[in-house]
Amino acid sequence: MQISKILNHMDEDGSIALPEFQRGYVWTRYQVRHFFDSLYRRHPVGSLLLWATKTRATKQRGNAPVKNDVRLLLDGQQRMTSLYGIIRGHPPKFFDGNAQSFTGLHFHIGDEDFAFYQSIKMKDDPLWIDVSELMKAGYDGQGRIMEVLSSNAKYSDQLGKFYGRIGRLLGIKEIVMHIEEISGDENTLDIVVDIFDRVNSSGTALSKGDLALAKICAEWPEARESMKARVKKWEEAGYDFTLDWLLRSINTILTGEAKFSYLQGKDADDLQIGLERASRHIDTTLNMIAGRLGLDHNRVLFGRFAIPIIVRYLSLKNGMPDEQERDKLLFWFAQVGMWGRFSSTTEATMDRDLAALEGPGGGLDALIEQLRLWRGGLRIEPSHFTGWSLGSRFYPVLYMLTRMGAARDWGTGLPLRANMLGKMARLEVHHIFPKAKLYDRGHTRQEVNALANFCFLTKDTNLMIGARLPEDYFPDIEEKHPGSLASQWIPQDQKLWKIERYLEFLEARRHLLAEEANRCFGELLHGDTQWLVHLASAPEVPEQASSGSFASETEEQELEDLNRWVVEQGLPAGQISFDYADPETGAQKAVLDLVWEHGLQPGLTRPVAVLLNEPAEVLSLASGAGFQCFTTTAVFRAYVETEILRLEAA
Repeated sequence: MQISKILNHMDEDGSIALPEFQRGYVWTRYQVRHFFDSLYRRHPVGSLLLWATKTRATKQRGNAPVKNDVRLLLDGQQRMTSLYGIIRGHPPKFFDGNAQSFTGLHFHIGDEDFAFYQSIKMKDDPLWIDVSELMKAGYDGQGRIMEVLSSNAKYSDQLGKFYGRIGRLLGIKEIVMHIEEISGDENTLDIVVDIFDRVNSSGTALSKGDLALAKICAEWPEARESMKARVKKWEEAGYDFTLDWLLRSINTILTGEAKFSYLQGKDADDLQIGLERASRHIDTTLNMIAGRLGLDHNRVLFGRFAIPIIVRYLSLKNGMPDEQERDKLLFWFAQVGMWGRFSSTTEATMDRDLAALEGPGGGLDALIEQLRLWRGGLRIEPSHFTGWSLGSRFYPVLYMLTRMGAARDWGTGLPLRANMLGKMARLEVHHIFPKAKLYDRGHTRQEVNALANFCFLTKDTNLMIGARLPEDYFPDIEEKHPGSLASQWIPQDQKLWKIERYLEFLEARRHLLAEEANRCFGELLHGDTQWLVHLASAPEVPEQASSGSFASETEEQELEDLNRWVVEQGLPAGQISFDYADPETGAQKAVLDLVWEHGLQPGLTRPVAVLLNEPAEVLSLASGAGFQCFTTTAVFRAYVETEILRLEAA
């Protein structure tokens, strides 16, 4: 089908629609420029893959009615969005991305080069023509350009050549693109995703959430914007959720299932109701988690894929449960996060938990019992606190203990409870024994960043303590605020406060932390501690993740500086101390230094990991998981500059 006809179908009758994938438009100017250069030279630019899907009612998509039979553009979204933006001169309806990626594309009819507008280079050269202006004006625009050039004697012997090149540029609209179409009611979401992944085997996989959202938006065009508004609200509150995650919660509300394929029988009205109910119950859940557990921001919100299950439970209960029921639900949530049950967001795991919740004899007790049988035991042992870095599963547990219990700030003596302090932005992680001095004594990265060497303090207190050793500042704290050290589970044997006894200090504090964790979990169970009884099959020592934390303060700062530089380039921030888990068991396999799980251009580029001074097993794990690995920040920066940010000199 000719490009012009495809665009007309998008505008006039809505029979072809750009799908509302959550990754949106992510092409850079470099990619747009080279795409148009290929079109101009009539090089192959690939085929399009459409999915013919039916909607239950005719809706308006802007000024265009959406017919019952809508063909969603699955493969070719970036190409057709670029064509639409440049040929029409503005982004398509419901565009999500950076319109400057295709604003101001110019073509030099002498050199046959494409470039984005640069005033100094182009303003006095009539051979540079605005591609969008030409496309909108058509052959009348060609005539006006030739009239201007005809008045300049130095171009008189090249007019024929210029005329042909402008015509060739305009002819891009008439290029025929090959279209493959998936149609038929038998093609479910699962089948369509499989077809797409086979066709697009070298590119980024299409998620079932993407496809489900695209189908929803074909019938309810405002769905994506409505969902984005909810996600934005939670972002402002300190939580980072995706549209896919929100859609999963809507799915459990409407169907009681995790699989997106069950949404196929729902219409736009159902989905609007589902969004309202899911959003309300998510708000309730976050308030419960923050208010009771103190997990009040994104860094410590582990087990987030347990939330759609809680949302389903609240929906069945028509709102807020009573206090004991609420605490038991939160017990399950914290345990799920702690053991990594949803580290891999497998639909099968979610469906098993939904079935335990609603099946014969189901309910909260069945849900917790299923978790205990999967885990082998829910009691906390000192060995569970042997993890390290902010990527440790028990990092949020330490924060939760700080916020739930009687922990006090060492500078003010005031409690750090959730209902007294406010948001985590006011707290900082404090290394009890300073990192630099531990590295100076030859301790490993795991030992320096051991979880048992962390506590939480206000920023002012952290600055006040500085890089002093515990044997220096602990006595001052105890004198000014008696009991403050013990409130943060510091061993009272002062011999362990010396750096020479650091490893013994860690072991002693792990025992205190485990004791406090079991006390807090018992409190959530209101004395029904049957769930904390040790099982014979319970693993005593968790499987240790491969090394993946920082070798020194300098290395840590290097990674933070690199992450900040990436953001300054207009790209998404990576995640420092990324928890890489086994996709089947949820066991933590490694803590990776700095990761872009969905790539620097989500939907276009591979997942990326920056791993500094890591052993071979960590590199092997990351590579095997599909990450493109970089072992120096310099090489990674070069990759970003040459492969991602390769724009015009301007």
